[in-house]
Amino acid sequence: MPAHSLSQFVADHAEDSTNSGLFELESDRVLECNLNGMIWMKVGAMVAYTGQIKFTREGMLDQGIGNFLKKAISGEGASLSKAEGRGKLYLADGGKLITVLKLNNETVFVNGSDLLALESTLSKDITMMRKIAAMASGGLFNVKVGGTGMVAFGTHGEPLVLRVSPGNPVFTDPQATVAWSGGLSPEFKTDMSLKTFLGRGSGESFQMMFQGEGFVVVQPYEEDLAKGDS
Repeated sequence: MPAHSLSQFVADHAEDSTNSGLFELESDRVLECNLNGMIWMKVGAMVAYTGQIKFTREGMLDQGIGNFLKKAISGEGASLSKAEGRGKLYLADGGKLITVLKLNNETVFVNGSDLLALESTLSKDITMMRKIAAMASGGLFNVKVGGTGMVAFGTHGEPLVLRVSPGNPVFTDPQATVAWSGGLSPEFKTDMSLKTFLGRGSGESFQMMFQGEGFVVVQPYEEDLAKGDS
């Protein structure tokens, strides 16, 4: 790669100064938030900001006793912080590619370790998978996001969106599953033959099964969700 002069480097890589929306992709791995109020963001995701912005980590009891108990178990995977004020805020998550969704009175589920930011107009709730078998592969906690507003999440590599339709279920690896539409209720199944072939500790023996009408987002990477790998 050829060397750049300082002026050329700044011109090529400086932030986009236009303010066309609250959430904008400054690059495919950096989210720009044109803040004038409050948003929720992943703890530790701030890489830079301008203006007057205050950061306050979400308290354990901010969302009620139910979420307190879930947070106590899920640890850092779904930890969020308030960003309040006015200015430009830049967020990133371990070099992940960022996707921004605009919800219109809709609901999506996002893996707690992949959730990057969401508007304050959206509701959020930590959800637990119904079968304890999910713990073996780490895919136990997700965040239910609903309402009208924008939500951003990250993926290791380009996300793959799989459509789910009646009679055509989709099966995914919990460690590669990032998000799914609110109308779906995944179930966990165990492939006993695969479990026997690969060994008891293999994540591939546990699968998420999505049935109904909607979509599932997966990434070409298996996260250690139990540790909040990012």
